[in-house]
Amino acid sequence: MKTTLSADGTKLAYDVRGDGPVLIYITGAICFRTFRPVVADAKAFAAEFTVYTYDRRGRGDSADAPVYDVAREVEDIEAIIDAAGGKAHIYGHSSGAVLALEAALRLPHKIDRVVIYDASYVHDAQERDSYAALSRQVGSLLDRGENGRAIKRFLQDIGMPRLFVHLLPLVPGWTTMKSLAPTLRYDIALTEELPPLDRLTAIEVPVRVVVGGRSPAGLLDVARRVAEAIPGPDALVLHGQDHMVSAKALIPVLRESLLGNREPDHKRIGER
Repeated sequence: MKTTLSADGTKLAYDVRGDGPVLIYITGAICFRTFRPVVADAKAFAAEFTVYTYDRRGRGDSADAPVYDVAREVEDIEAIIDAAGGKAHIYGHSSGAVLALEAALRLPHKIDRVVIYDASYVHDAQERDSYAALSRQVGSLLDRGENGRAIKRFLQDIGMPRLFVHLLPLVPGWTTMKSLAPTLRYDIALTEELPPLDRLTAIEVPVRVVVGGRSPAGLLDVARRVAEAIPGPDALVLHGQDHMVSAKALIPVLRESLLGNREPDHKRIGER
């Protein structure tokens, strides 16, 4: 484990694997850098990149601040980029994809290219209303110290497979996940509104928008609209993949999008 400080003095813990161009991996809700799926992804990506995984603030071995602001999380990304030498590629998953887009907007001089997977904004007004209700339910459970129930309620309502949610307490790392459950409020704050398409049109960094073919329909709609707003190619659908994308399926996309190798054989949204 290595550490660095964000602009507000918050300690950030991170790990480094591999050799090659620098890739900062920004994880989604309830993930942390030593979580087995995150470690497995990082090890796979390390075949092509120097991979930096870090605990987002309030998680794992990183510290936190009393008040949450997305700007602080972007400063955290900048601190990791600086620790990596001052320039990096970015890969963001789920709410981490939303952060990756914010970083692309605010740190264009420090980011080479970006790949996002299943950016988890709400996709319409109806989902925004139901998500607000979910936010209240999760907040109430967290206020009562029922962290495990808060995690399960959140994951079930955003469409994670029931079997996956049911088996979570048996997964190594469940105790850590429960301890960082209060950061669900951060992920909800990042994703509770529709994609800010007007702002996203200002992104100058190359961004590859990717979505799982078996992900919730709302995420495919979000991917299409985000890709239309950002200059670049159409959204790429990884058929057979859901929100928990496999590293094996993703590596060809990272290779092509970040290193300029041959484009992988996957269909765009709307293609038959």
